[in-house]
Amino acid sequence: MKALKCMVVDDEPLAVKMLENFISRTAFLELEASFTDPVAALEAIRDRQPQLVFLDIQMPDLNGMELSRMVPPETRIIFTTAFKQYAFDSYEVSALDFLLKPVRYQKFLEAAEKARRWFEMVEAAADAPQATLTQEDKTSVFVKSDGQLRKVLFSDIRYVEGMKDYVLLYLCSEKRPVVTHITMKAVEELLPAGIFMRVHRSYIVALDKIDSIGGSYDISIGDALIHVSDAYKPTFEQYLSQRMLR
Repeated sequence: MKALKCMVVDDEPLAVKMLENFISRTAFLELEASFTDPVAALEAIRDRQPQLVFLDIQMPDLNGMELSRMVPPETRIIFTTAFKQYAFDSYEVSALDFLLKPVRYQKFLEAAEKARRWFEMVEAAADAPQATLTQEDKTSVFVKSDGQLRKVLFSDIRYVEGMKDYVLLYLCSEKRPVVTHITMKAVEELLPAGIFMRVHRSYIVALDKIDSIGGSYDISIGDALIHVSDAYKPTFEQYLSQRMLR
């Protein structure tokens, strides 16, 4: 796979220089341009359509969250910010990752590797025939991915993540998610409602795989932390009320 073309957008010149340095040290990344002006950055992103943007959140005129909603769908976002409270907001725009300032190179590299894996999986899914999910019985589905039709047990699914026109199925038995080109709505309709629940525009969780639930409805499943968005809280609260010891 060719180097990922990326841009840096941050109103702090020192932060831009640091990210430029990190990119230059990472062989599979190629810097297209850097910006301290988010408005100028948006125009360039739309024109040149980089694969990846390292994007600050708190900026004048146009903040990172607003900007991220206006970029082309093929462009993926990794947020960089000094404010931890924005972490869950990044779920709303399906960001690939969230880096807390001051960013260390190790964390930067982990996020960049995640982006590389994402684009490799998208490439593989694009080369395959149009992906579909077909239900075999009440315990499994067939998923078209990587050019083959493979069986996935419902009991093996931890959670499902939607990113634009793709869906990632995170399994207990594999480290990497299964990627397929399909909508979240189609997946939601196929997965059994008593076993799975949609808790966010971009997430469906296996209810029996939930390890813990934080006070702000932050679901912990393995290493993942998934926030229940406001639109799905009433249904999730009803589910909890039926299963809580009082």
